Amino acid sequence: MQPDLDTSFGKESVAPAERQRRVRDLFNRVAPRYDLMNDAMSFGIHRLWKRRFVSGLPDNGLFVDLAGGTGDVARLAAKRPQRTVIVCDPSIEMMRAGRTAERDPDIVWVAGAAEQLPFADASVAVLTVAFGLRNVTRLEAALLEAHRVLQPGGVFMCLEFSRPYSWFRPLYDAYSYVVIPRLGAWIAGQPDAYQYLVDSIRRFPTQQAFASLLIEAGFSGVRYRNLSLGIACIHRGRKPDAP
Repeated sequence: MQPDLDTSFGKESVAPAERQRRVRDLFNRVAPRYDLMNDAMSFGIHRLWKRRFVSGLPDNGLFVDLAGGTGDVARLAAKRPQRTVIVCDPSIEMMRAGRTAERDPDIVWVAGAAEQLPFADASVAVLTVAFGLRNVTRLEAALLEAHRVLQPGGVFMCLEFSRPYSWFRPLYDAYSYVVIPRLGAWIAGQPDAYQYLVDSIRRFPTQQAFASLLIEAGFSGVRYRNLSLGIACIHRGRKPDAP
């Protein structure tokens, strides 16, 4: 059994509710330049990852993009008219930064946290989450909630930073711990926020460990695909059909 994610900020430990509040405040602060920072940190590669992520989605039904932030994954999913797409995120400021009625007329924006989703049992065809699960307070609870809201046969897909190949890891670590916080200070004016984001990547389970958590949460057909030498990974699971 994988433990819940570390609730520490810096060297102090905080209660789950307080950690949730701090994470929400962090994303509210970085929201105005979040997309710009993603482009700078990844040299734009995150956009290629997200296109590949969405290319593996089923074609129709109710889609929920959890921790959907500024809506970049939701916009890609909404290009198929047979899909109904909802962005669900705990940060109002993140959604406000990405939302424009003219740009996204067919996307619904809903406030909600991964550990307590505002959707009925077995109501969602596809639940996606891109670079958001590492920020939840209780990872196992979030996976159980995803399983609850999915229809039998529904698909869960997660795109997340992961564990790079061992020979590449020292270079990646150096870039993460030295360059990214400085970019956060220069572009977003929030070096501490981006230091937290780097640390949250390190705390997230490895590819194999996360696959095991999906199986423990009740998903079947669990598999994953590494991207860019394991820097990121696409995980996929399916809620079993009703007996």
